[in-house]
Formats: sequence, structure tokens, C-alpha cells
Amino acid sequence: MDIERRVSSGNIEELSRLLGTFDENLNIISRELQVFCRVDGLDIVISGADENVHIAQEVVKNLLVLVENGERVDGGRAAYCIALAKEGRAADITKLSSGTVGVTFRGKPIKCKTVGQKAYVDAIRKDTVVFGVGPAGTGKTYLAVCLAVQAFKQKQVEKIILTRPAVEAGEKLGFLPGDLQTKVDPYLRPLYDALQEMLGVESYTKLMERGTIEIAPLAYMRGRTLSNAFIILDEAQNTTREQMKMFLTRLGDGSKMVITGDVSQIDLPEGKQSGLIHSTNLLNEVEGISVINLTDKDVVRNTLVMRIVRAYDKENKQ
Repeated sequence: MDIERRVSSGNIEELSRLLGTFDENLNIISRELQVFCRVDGLDIVISGADENVHIAQEVVKNLLVLVENGERVDGGRAAYCIALAKEGRAADITKLSSGTVGVTFRGKPIKCKTVGQKAYVDAIRKDTVVFGVGPAGTGKTYLAVCLAVQAFKQKQVEKIILTRPAVEAGEKLGFLPGDLQTKVDPYLRPLYDALQEMLGVESYTKLMERGTIEIAPLAYMRGRTLSNAFIILDEAQNTTREQMKMFLTRLGDGSKMVITGDVSQIDLPEGKQSGLIHSTNLLNEVEGISVINLTDKDVVRNTLVMRIVRAYDKENKQ
């Protein structure tokens, strides 16, 4: 049975911000929930099938709370709120309206965009070792780098160390020209980019020259004790069990470790178990260690990326 419901906004400015550019947010709600939405004065009128209208009403109400709290609502947030609402959790999105993770060099505040991201950030702030596991686009590496820079600026650590295994996407580094650092540099580019966004190129360059920031292949970690440092292991799905154990046992006093990876993108030789899968299963209940699993709902790139991730996940389950 078709019904109609209204949600009232406080003023024209809030309504405009809720609707989005060219009514983008309203169009996403209409398309994803198969309802008809229109504006009547300061009200949004929703009509369609009973259950869909109730879900859409919850989405609009909770997005309006974000708007009232001064948050920007874009298509990604609208789509994310819809995903939460389908699980009866639309109100969870209002948890994202307070606090920042950090600030970029140009002064742009960085905030959690999903409930999963908030759980990830909270875990990094609380625990010594944190595993962030999830698909591309969930902000695993970016948020970890942001928190590393904040910890360094607040003098909680003396050094930032970023590392990752050196085998990627079927390319064997032994067949590439140059030394190991030169070979692995292209694969470390996402880490360079994130650091430069947080620190600015000049400050980043000086800290690199002093050795305060170190970006190196995982092989360079062997035999060291990493103290008073914020250490990030990226692309950890491509570590072996032995490499992961080696890395985790480098932890020294005053340090924090964040390990990120996507278990759907393992490039290890056949027969080799991923160190990320093994360690998250083994250490999940160890005090001081958190394992945060992010999903396609936490993808914060273009909303199309979320749909692409879902399509691949669906195929893999068949």
C-alpha cells in the first residue's frame, strides 16, 4: 500500500544543504529506495510503498540532524545513511557529527565518514596494535597516516615509520631495475601522497631528510626494535606468516602499530597463507590489540566504487 510522509526542515539554508547540489541527495534516496520525493515549502514529501517510505523518512530525518550540526551531506553520506537505514541503524550516522581526526596542511578538517571508520580511529587512539582490514576506498591508510602525523605533532612519538611488503600485483621486483628502495618507491606512493597532504611538501621533505619520517620496504624492518614511533604496515595481506611475526615483534616501548590490508587482494604465491589473515585470527582477543573489519559500506570514494566493490564481492561468493 502506498503512503505519504513529510519531514520538515528548519529553514531554506538547511533544506538546500540537505538536498545537495542539483538535488543529488534527494535523487539518490529516490533511486535507491524506489520512492518519490518532492519539496513542498520547507518540507520534503516522500511517497511510495509503506516500508520504503518509512526507511526514506528515517534517512531524511537523520541527514537533517547532520545538517543542523553543521556537517556537509553529499551523495556518499546519503548512500551510506541508506545502507544503515536498511539495517535499522539510520541514527548511527549522527555519531559522525562531532570531532575531527586531524587537519590537512591547508587547514581542511578530516572527519570520519562512516561508523566503521570511527570505530577504527577510536581503536587506534586506545590500543597499541590495531589491524584495519577492509576493501579499497575505506580510508584505512589515509586515516592511519593522519593519526600518525597528529601523534608526532603532539610529541607522543618521535618518529613515523611506514612500510609495506615488496611484492605487488604479479610484478616480481627482482626483474625491475635499480636497488630495493628504488624498486619499491612506486608502490609506496599512496603513503607519500598522504603525508604530503598532512604536512605540506616542504615540512615533509625536511622530516624525510632528517630520518624522522621513514618509508621503507618491510625487509628493512628485520633485526630492529622500533621504539617511540608510530608504525604503519600497509598492504599487509601480502605478508607471509613469518614476515608478520617478524614485524609485530619489532614493537618497542612507546610505540604504536597500525596494520592495514584487504584480504580480497592477496598477491602471494599459491600455497602461502597471508600473514594478515593468520594474525587477525590468532591475536583477535589479545589485550591491547584491536581488529577492525571495514566493509563496502565504509567505502568513501565515489559512490560508484561502493557498487563496484559489492559486485565483485557478490561474484566471489558465488
